[in-house]
Amino acid sequence: MKTNMEDIDQLIKETLTQEEAKFYDNLEEQNLFQMISGLFSGKNSWIVIMMSIVQVIFFGFFIYCAIQFFRVEATNDLIKWGVLGTVSLMGSMMLKLFSWMQMDKKAVIREIKRLELQVSSLSSKLSE
Repeated sequence: MKTNMEDIDQLIKETLTQEEAKFYDNLEEQNLFQMISGLFSGKNSWIVIMMSIVQVIFFGFFIYCAIQFFRVEATNDLIKWGVLGTVSLMGSMMLKLFSWMQMDKKAVIREIKRLELQVSSLSSKLSE
């Protein structure tokens, strides 16, 4: 299957103009680190930066709550620090989940753009 996909990619690149071929090369599949760095670029990069800062704060507060949880002896204090730690960890996880969903969204958009290029390439071949 790998060679078949490479053959298809080569056929598509041959039908595209030089500028379109360069754009097509930029749409290749990314590894995890490229996807994470892609979150910090674009129109909404400031939101991702703010969410990352808030996520670190939530996780730091969870560590503080965990330390306090193991230091106290009264049941009411144990409940208080346990609930606060759980809520802060859940907040941190929700922000992380949002980031993963954004990475997935960008991957889907990248694949849609590749399909659009393939369709335009095929339509230009058919019209000739």
